[in-house]
Amino acid sequence: MTTKAELIAAMADAAQITRDQARRAFEAYTDTVTSALKRGQDVRMVGFGAFVCVDRKAGTARNPQTGEIIAKAASRTARFRPGEGLKSALNG
Repeated sequence: MTTKAELIAAMADAAQITRDQARRAFEAYTDTVTSALKRGQDVRMVGFGAFVCVDRKAGTARNPQTGEIIAKAASRTARFRPGEGLKSALNG
């Protein structure tokens, strides 16, 4: 697993910038993606993948410990769909 700090350090080394600059760029990226998803917009990066906003319907679930049926409210979540370039890199 790679942590956020390790990712920022790798970005700084690859881009030959300071870790503080890489941290600010990383935080700006994640904030921008989050804002777009909150507005219901997908974020597509050709060749890498897409963050897709998904609406989940209300429903029911069962507590596995007690067996109690619980009502679940409708919610919104995000999913990542890898692009062909990322799939090729992982399987090539």
